[in-house]
Amino acid sequence: MKKVEDIVRLGPVIPVLAFDTVEQGEHVSRALHAGGVKVLEITLRTPAGIGAIERAAQLSSDIVVGVGTITKPEHCAQAKKAGAQFGVSPGLTKDIHQAAQDAGLPLLPGVATPSDILLALDLGYETVKFFPAQQAGGIPMLQALYGPFPNLKFCPTGGITTETAPSFLALPNVVCVGGSWLTPKAALAAQNWDEVTRLARAASELAAHQH
Repeated sequence: MKKVEDIVRLGPVIPVLAFDTVEQGEHVSRALHAGGVKVLEITLRTPAGIGAIERAAQLSSDIVVGVGTITKPEHCAQAKKAGAQFGVSPGLTKDIHQAAQDAGLPLLPGVATPSDILLALDLGYETVKFFPAQQAGGIPMLQALYGPFPNLKFCPTGGITTETAPSFLALPNVVCVGGSWLTPKAALAAQNWDEVTRLARAASELAAHQH
């Protein structure tokens, strides 16, 4: 079982994905993988989520599939059963933490405030998702949080674009960013999988901006 600390270092960008159908999920997962993206966050925001996780988990031995938008404890066991190797939640409660532990699902919990961070640290987390990144203060907020929490690593997600990603990745407390810009709605609607691969390749090259 991979630890979250290792998973977030497999690439500079974790695409945040919501699929209309399981088939769409398979095409997009393949296209992202072809562009060098190894870690996928497939969300439970659509009914196709669990099926897409099952399909993506079987595509290649080096793909690490995570389940996103865990908002209830029971999501943890469902995701693990479908083949997810880690979970991502927009926030953190003790119940979700316990359910992730019980399911053997490494969790990347969301935080937005210092109090959220204190809870995460109390529960033993070393790496957290900063969400919603842009709306919760963006780069200045992450710089401010570095003072009291210098050892905590962040994966900012929410409102990040290909233009702003390098500035986030340059911060000492950012290990990767999450983003939905790798799968533009227009490209998915047109089934333009080459465009997804092109964006994935560009995202993979952002590693050069990491400190």
